[in-house]
Amino acid sequence: MKKTIFTGCGTAIATPFTEDGINYETFGNLIENQIENSVDAIIVCGTTGESATMSEEEKKELIKYSINKINKRTKVIIGTGCNNTKKAIEMSKFAEEAGADALLVVTPYYNKTTQAGLVAHYKAIAESVNIPIIIYSVPSRTGVNILPETCLELSKIDNIVAIKEASGNISQVAKIASLCGDNLDIYSGNDDQIIPILSLGGKGVISVLSNIMPKYTHDMVYKYLNGNLKEATKMQLEVIELIDMLFCEVNPIPVKYALNVMGYDYGVPRLPLIELSKPNQDKMVEVLKKVK
Repeated sequence: MKKTIFTGCGTAIATPFTEDGINYETFGNLIENQIENSVDAIIVCGTTGESATMSEEEKKELIKYSINKINKRTKVIIGTGCNNTKKAIEMSKFAEEAGADALLVVTPYYNKTTQAGLVAHYKAIAESVNIPIIIYSVPSRTGVNILPETCLELSKIDNIVAIKEASGNISQVAKIASLCGDNLDIYSGNDDQIIPILSLGGKGVISVLSNIMPKYTHDMVYKYLNGNLKEATKMQLEVIELIDMLFCEVNPIPVKYALNVMGYDYGVPRLPLIELSKPNQDKMVEVLKKVK
């Protein structure tokens, strides 16, 4: 059995930008809110963090800032995935040296690869570092899916310990759980599937929702894990409308707007992403009123 990185709620934290770079004051304020509200991990430089539009220098500065700011008060997981294996290795080594607890590595996108290529890609990254790795399957964004049989092969690598599963395919999650058992922890990559994935043995969620509702998301997971299935399921269903709004346009467009509504100076996403459309802005405000 491999050591679990975290159990519960990991927040895929959004990054606030200014015209000149990163708004560290606002970012730091959200980190403090997350820690005060019991999140079990913070994931930096992921999809929600808009890592695709950050320069290498910005990523490195943000990684160092985050690790120092969090200061071991919760787990820090750094997104280091790339469609260039060499660059993914370089960033993974940097994150390890900076003090990250683990890495989140998305499948290669655009150039994609075969299932055998995925094994070779992840093996090369895993061999370059000593800290644990969460592989990340999100075919709706990358165009490539990690099949259950590939998960089995990857689970044989010592420091590949978990998967963030965001295929949306519960049957696939069940097959991964069946094949890999304790050799590959499963985290839900979709906020509307937290309870279903926990029911298949999942360890928790890497969440967009928890940017907005960290304590709620943490409590939902722990209520389920502590045997209060009815209350946990009720909590899942009660936030479906908000979850739908957080994905009404491309992530992280809606969550950044929601954070602005909540009083954080989160600005707008970087191009090619744009601000949430006016009709959805109005809907978001109404939905947020219901959950406060």
